[in-house]
Amino acid sequence: MARTYESALSLLSALQSNKAVTSLFSTPILPSPPPSSSQSGGGKPQDLNALAIPEMLTWLGRAGLSQNDLAQLKCIHIAGTKGKGSVCAFLTSILVNSNAAAGKVGTYTSPHLVSVRERIMIDGRPLEPNLFARYFFEVWDAFTEAARAELGRRTGDWHSPSATDAKKEENHRLREGELQGPATKPFYFRFLTILAFHAFLREGVRSAVVECGIGGEYDSTNVLPAEAVTASVVTQLGIDHVGMLGGTLPEIAWHKIGVAKAGRRCFTRRLTGDDGEATMEVMRRRSAERGAELIEVLDDAVESWGGVRADEVGGLEGEFQKYNQALAVSAAREHLRVLTASERGNDNNTSTEVVDFSSLPDGFAEGLGKARLRGRCETRQEGDVTWLIDGAHTAESLREVAGWFASKRSAGADTRYVLLFNQQERDAAKLLQGLYSGIQQRDTSSSGTASVFGKAIFTRNELEPRKGDEAERDLSVQNAGAQAFRQLSPDSHVVVCDNIADAVSEVRKSDPAQGGQEGENISARYRQLASCRRPTTDS
Repeated sequence: MARTYESALSLLSALQSNKAVTSLFSTPILPSPPPSSSQSGGGKPQDLNALAIPEMLTWLGRAGLSQNDLAQLKCIHIAGTKGKGSVCAFLTSILVNSNAAAGKVGTYTSPHLVSVRERIMIDGRPLEPNLFARYFFEVWDAFTEAARAELGRRTGDWHSPSATDAKKEENHRLREGELQGPATKPFYFRFLTILAFHAFLREGVRSAVVECGIGGEYDSTNVLPAEAVTASVVTQLGIDHVGMLGGTLPEIAWHKIGVAKAGRRCFTRRLTGDDGEATMEVMRRRSAERGAELIEVLDDAVESWGGVRADEVGGLEGEFQKYNQALAVSAAREHLRVLTASERGNDNNTSTEVVDFSSLPDGFAEGLGKARLRGRCETRQEGDVTWLIDGAHTAESLREVAGWFASKRSAGADTRYVLLFNQQERDAAKLLQGLYSGIQQRDTSSSGTASVFGKAIFTRNELEPRKGDEAERDLSVQNAGAQAFRQLSPDSHVVVCDNIADAVSEVRKSDPAQGGQEGENISARYRQLASCRRPTTDS
């Protein structure tokens, strides 16, 4: 296979998917990680989550890397349920635009929207295709060679003395095919995590912004040693991935705060109420146990500050972003403090002004205003059509997006709107209810979503229409969403599609119910774009 970017993508797509790992918690096929018992004391099944970091360390070693190598990077590590991507975008923009002390800035996030290269960025730009291919094959080959060496140690000579030459050759080809293929590689998210670290080291990155996949304690990115972390962040918490993290906020917080490192500060938004206080107690206790300092950013301080508005169309919009900005400002300030103190040989953690937003360091406000994150409160102009795009996938996040949408709608009250809803895995009715109630609460000028969305389109994630010989696609999720929306907004025209191309065409169709050409503004809602965007899942 030619060592091109296209061939790298082909091999990457052959790796075990994150979704499969979430449900199966499977281990590598060949070679296996170091042996570990599947039973713990008392005959109880071992927590499969607990195997994740040891396995990841094994894979890291097979790629030719160690935690000492990772310690060359100076990372801000971000966990949380909502707002991780936004915080990463704000942090990256601050570090790139504000202070030369940050050096070259690497960013690792997930999932991606259009290109996998969006997950690995250098100075705010996706890794170039040629560099992605080069580093991809360096890591891929390292795994292959590690497997070949281990297999040699296990089996010695591959050739049976009694086999014919033809049979020996056939055995050799079969072995080589298996060694060079995906069976000797970690699953998708782990591979990309190691690839990102490898690329950062090869590119001379000094500052790295690293986003967890799922959780924190057992997330693949948590192979970062304490020496590599300058600060950590736990963004807004919510109920998600309950099979892996638990079904309550305190249980989920236990996992998320796992990114806190000894001798370092971890920044989070203080939660209130009974659940919030119980959650904060978990985070405080675990931070203390880990020797980390938990810095709780207060809503009053953020609201008094007010945040920084995006400086142009396409920036990160939404009133709620000021809370993500506050976390990014706090972590960036601490990151630069640690870097400067380290250069002076005096990293004694004496700074106290960590949550003061009254006077931002030079370049911070500019960095916040320039931050970009595709698919998150994104406004995109296409001729006479304005797309309002967001990829939120929880009811809570959708209520926040509803506020952003309402603020955009207030500037064009006579405009017609279409809801394009792309969802495959979640409870569509619950998500729609969150969107509906959020709009109702914030848009007092309308009596319901019927006066907001003239049309609603529900689609699967496939990009293109199915081929002639392809089986019909399951539309049960889309039909359920359509039915739920009809109950919320009886006057809206509802359409179900099995692919995104047809859904976008449907958006642009003339709708007699609307008296002519459909809308100048379109509210587009989607979680992922078929195979172009991979889930964030990690075990």
